Amino acid sequence: MARRPTIKDIARQAGVSQSAVSFALNDRPGVSTDTRARIRRVAEELGWQPNSAARALSGERSGAVGLVLARPAHTLGVESFFLQLVSGIQEVLAAGRIALLFQVVEDIDAECAVYRRWWAERRVDGVLVVDPRTRDPRPALLEQLALPAVLVGGAGGGAHSSVWADDARAMTRILEHLHALGHRRITHIAGLPGLAHTARRMASLRTEAARLGPDRVRSVVTDYSDAEGAAATRRVLAEPEPPTALVYDNDVMAVAGSAVAAELAIPVPDRLSIVAWDDSALCRVTHPRLTALVRDTAAFGRLAAEELLAVLAGGPPRLREAERPRLEPRESTAPPAAAY
Repeated sequence: MARRPTIKDIARQAGVSQSAVSFALNDRPGVSTDTRARIRRVAEELGWQPNSAARALSGERSGAVGLVLARPAHTLGVESFFLQLVSGIQEVLAAGRIALLFQVVEDIDAECAVYRRWWAERRVDGVLVVDPRTRDPRPALLEQLALPAVLVGGAGGGAHSSVWADDARAMTRILEHLHALGHRRITHIAGLPGLAHTARRMASLRTEAARLGPDRVRSVVTDYSDAEGAAATRRVLAEPEPPTALVYDNDVMAVAGSAVAAELAIPVPDRLSIVAWDDSALCRVTHPRLTALVRDTAAFGRLAAEELLAVLAGGPPRLREAERPRLEPRESTAPPAAAY
């Protein structure tokens, strides 16, 4: 096994003392600009990397940030949202040579345990907190630990920065589109009920239904998986007066719902219109192509990572809104059949 280069190796090749190498690599005064540049060039040529454990013990930064997902693992395999989100996060972190420590756990209690362990071990400098809850113990815990954090999808307030998207306005746009087509029986196949963004979408649905008229509009919660999305679709379509339009909280459930409609010989969009919350390749290759909310999820991830770096640099807590999603009407939405 190849031996890792040390500060002693760098000092010998650069022709300087080990103290000079330490000063140069840790951005401390005591060496000239030319010497600092030469030392760093030699360190890069040798492939030297700092020892994160030693740096943590000395009070320096770990050079890593953390991201924990407290969701059933089976719901993550085909959902494009988190892949794009992490892609955007990683793009910013990689540019700053910062590592992303990623872990999937079963529930919020396990997530909080991870934060306590990371804090005790000084594994991360800060964390990105996703899926804010309506009753969320994590912000208070992170404040108690003095662990810098950015809430991704949070509504702001408190000691932490938040980046968010306007879920309420997006739901309004969907309801306006379906109502203008003539739909009056609309069911929202929602995600996990404890999530803050799920609550915002459901509340917006109720508000818009009341504003537009006494329509039969409601939400049905699921775990975001294709299996539960399909099961919820079967249940609502079997009702005596089934909905004429379905709004799904992600692309995976929308595609599963479209497949259920085909299985039940319910033509889309002649008898059933379908809208997906997040656009993806799945929405664009399904027949008919699915009307969907289009947003730059990778840009959302970049915004979250940039805000966390700003917090780590000493910036104040801020609330930053991502670009609003736009509705892309496609072949899966049309006026409902007169007799249906």
